[in-house]
Amino acid sequence: MTAEAARFLAHIETGRNLSPHTIAAYRRDLRDLETFLGGHLGRDDWRWSDIERGDLRAFLGDAGRRGLAPRTITRKLSAARAFFRHMHHEGEIPANPARLVRGPKLDRTLPGHMHTEETAALFRWVEEAAEQQGGFTETRILAVLELLYGSGLRLSELTSLDTGSLDLATGQLRVLGKGRKERIVPVTAAAVRALRNYLHHRVEMARPGCDALFVGRHGRRLSNRYVQKSIKGVLDGCASARGLSVHSLRHSFATHLIDAGADLMAVKELLGHASLGTTQIYAHTSRERLRRVYRDAHPRAREPADKPG
Repeated sequence: MTAEAARFLAHIETGRNLSPHTIAAYRRDLRDLETFLGGHLGRDDWRWSDIERGDLRAFLGDAGRRGLAPRTITRKLSAARAFFRHMHHEGEIPANPARLVRGPKLDRTLPGHMHTEETAALFRWVEEAAEQQGGFTETRILAVLELLYGSGLRLSELTSLDTGSLDLATGQLRVLGKGRKERIVPVTAAAVRALRNYLHHRVEMARPGCDALFVGRHGRRLSNRYVQKSIKGVLDGCASARGLSVHSLRHSFATHLIDAGADLMAVKELLGHASLGTTQIYAHTSRERLRRVYRDAHPRAREPADKPG
């Protein structure tokens, strides 16, 4: 990695309120950019001041040809923009070549979500497993699912929870979201019960000094990858949730609230969205569902049959 990129990463690690996950993504993306530029420019002695807008467009085009998703390409562009903006601000380059580079158009669609009946079937299935087996893993899975769906948490928010984040007496949870922004979210009564059962097992499993709420059999904090794989296995094992992702639980949380008439601003705060526009896509999805219900159910909304000639 170039010295300039290393200095930038050190700067954002200490000077900006970014999560370790975001910083790690920036590091990967800048390394990817450096590797591409070496081959694209055809020499090893290139400098960041040599880079032009066309070089960055070529980088994005190469990422697309490699089959990377539009959101991944957009993230790589965001890392490049932040890096070049910092370099320009520090006077290390005469102009910011990333300023006017446009990323791919993103499809504002959501991952699948469950209907309320499907959600109920999933939790009945998981609760039965927890009651019958009653082990550490089963009670932990139920507690994790209750928070992902019941409180609408992101995966990274869930794995970063500490025991001190949880107040079972008041049914509240302190969550550290994107940009290290803290918010307080409610915890359902079902989640409180599941967490009490899980915490009974956690006492025996957690290593001394470990503050993580969710730990593995090794007694340390669970990784995002481990939780994602575990929950995906549970979802695929239940007929009502098969094919869905971990993030689908958060989408189900938001969709079910809006379907039930929840205020959009309240849902925005619960989800930890910085912009109302991000939350409004759930309202659009809900409106589309209502249109389908109306079209299918109202006799005057159906297409009239052709009259005989």
